[in-house]
Amino acid sequence: MTEPHTTITVPVIGGELTAAVWEPESEPVATILLIHGITASHMSWPLIAAAFPNCRVIAPDLRGRGASRDLPAPFGMPQHAADMNALLEATGTDSALVVGHSMGGFVAATLAAQHPERVSSLLLIDGGLPIPAPEGTSMEELPQVILGPAAERLSMTFPDRESYQEFWRVHPAFADNFTSAVRDYVDYDLVGSAPHLHPASSIDAVSFDALQLSGDAQYRAALEGLSMPVHFIRAPRGLLNQVPALYPPEQCDHWRSELPHVEFHEASDVNHYTITLTQRGADIVAGVMTQLMANQPREVRA
Repeated sequence: MTEPHTTITVPVIGGELTAAVWEPESEPVATILLIHGITASHMSWPLIAAAFPNCRVIAPDLRGRGASRDLPAPFGMPQHAADMNALLEATGTDSALVVGHSMGGFVAATLAAQHPERVSSLLLIDGGLPIPAPEGTSMEELPQVILGPAAERLSMTFPDRESYQEFWRVHPAFADNFTSAVRDYVDYDLVGSAPHLHPASSIDAVSFDALQLSGDAQYRAALEGLSMPVHFIRAPRGLLNQVPALYPPEQCDHWRSELPHVEFHEASDVNHYTITLTQRGADIVAGVMTQLMANQPREVRA
């Protein structure tokens, strides 16, 4: 696989969407679309992309994040899915293995429901299944309840890159896992000018999108109607390396009964972040992806 990846932009409503593309040295056996989480970027994925040197791997910065941060509203899962469809169209991709982490799972599932011909199989990584809001939570409180410190971080400023690295170095999710992949992820996320550097994600985009993570009736019906192979991987620890995780075991048991067509996997010794940003997590994810790709036809490009 050619390193480093190349960067492309494609026209979408309101401007240009940025994506990273890893191209194999020979004809790709398949295309993989990797969709990141609610405050992340394509830099969630280099370790996983590296596991598939014979595939073309496409990883966008979603609307309102990373290098796509200046794209305006509309936000929400249907618009993100429309952006993903535009990206696949622009890259001549008829169908792909689609992988979504965290909120990216919701985007991936929406894409699969709206454009099933584009999605040969679907992998949801610790995301994509509705996250029920605690009883009594108002709509205004929901982003903070679901995201916690991840939402608070977006309003913070940092005098230099070292300060932002230190913020993440002592973060509970990375206390023992501040690897070069994490550092690259962190460095890419910081924008602006010193001494007022800040995270790239748009607070407006994140706040709007967080309201859709509890999944309305239409979204739940879309999950139930998916016809392609669908797998889900649960991280046993959450955004702060805590238990209970984002998806407690009993919640996954509920969805197993509601979605019998989904195959569930339990990761070990990872949290919501390290499932994509450490080699251990990447190996777990790549193993399930390989299982899905075993039944995927060879790449056909328009």
